[in-house]
Amino acid sequence: MSHSAYNKIWAEAQEAIDVLLQHEIPEQTPKPEKDRLLVFQMLANFYIKYIQIFQNLEVAYSQIVHPQKRRVIRHVLDGVMGRILELKNEMVELEFSEFHFFDDVLQDLKLTPEETEIPIPKYFITEKLKVLKDREKILAQILTSSEAPQTEVKKTVKPLSIEEAIKIIQIAERARQGHLRARFMKEIRLEELREQRAKERATITLDSVLAAIRIQKLWRGYVQRKKTKKEREEEMVFLGMAPLTQVHSPRPSQLQKLKVDALRQAVQEEHEAEFQQALVSIKTNVRDLEGQDIKDTLQDQVRQWFIEFFA
Repeated sequence: MSHSAYNKIWAEAQEAIDVLLQHEIPEQTPKPEKDRLLVFQMLANFYIKYIQIFQNLEVAYSQIVHPQKRRVIRHVLDGVMGRILELKNEMVELEFSEFHFFDDVLQDLKLTPEETEIPIPKYFITEKLKVLKDREKILAQILTSSEAPQTEVKKTVKPLSIEEAIKIIQIAERARQGHLRARFMKEIRLEELREQRAKERATITLDSVLAAIRIQKLWRGYVQRKKTKKEREEEMVFLGMAPLTQVHSPRPSQLQKLKVDALRQAVQEEHEAEFQQALVSIKTNVRDLEGQDIKDTLQDQVRQWFIEFFA
């Protein structure tokens, strides 16, 4: 996507914010609503729309390379995140639950549940990458310094007589034979239990409804375990406790997108460095060119104040 496309995304998100603010802050004070369902529908509508705005602003902030524009977007983005938290808190206090169902709202807005998920802003990691690396270095230094040197402990071996050695060998052999005998008996007992259970299962026939319920239960458990494992891996990658591995080979379009994103990130850093350098140079030029004039003006104002109030 081009620069104009991301500027368009930003403009559309800003227009959506203006529309929401007109609905949230009307000109005339509305009457208090007593119906809890209507209040929840209104809050859920605002909540989902703010999530869509947040997604667009996050994309625009991560891809636009203009430093001044990014600062404005960041200010709006932080405000939108704060408003999302406020709406979430209001819904929790209204329903006394942290889990909400937006089926009706999603159907009215023609959205899917995946489109209402809150993404993790990329700048959470990119802008704190230096801090995270410094933290990793400090942890590595702490771990290396805490490792105590291994000292060799010399043990004196007491010589044994032939009778004592034979007695120790006999005890060890009896213990080994006892373990083998116990393991063998355990295997026989387990085999008998398996045969008994197999006979019981062969005699019992499940109803079709019970069989379907059991199959559904097993399948849902498998799907949920797989989903939980994936979410846990993503969380570990986000926390920096696991490496980012991509199992499937990326497509050419995905590789191109990653390449473009990397180029945009490099351009962002370059423009940010130029912007910071420009701020320093402009401040220095203003101090050199207009500093004396500003100083004289302030001194004249102070003298005039003393003349007016202490004359």
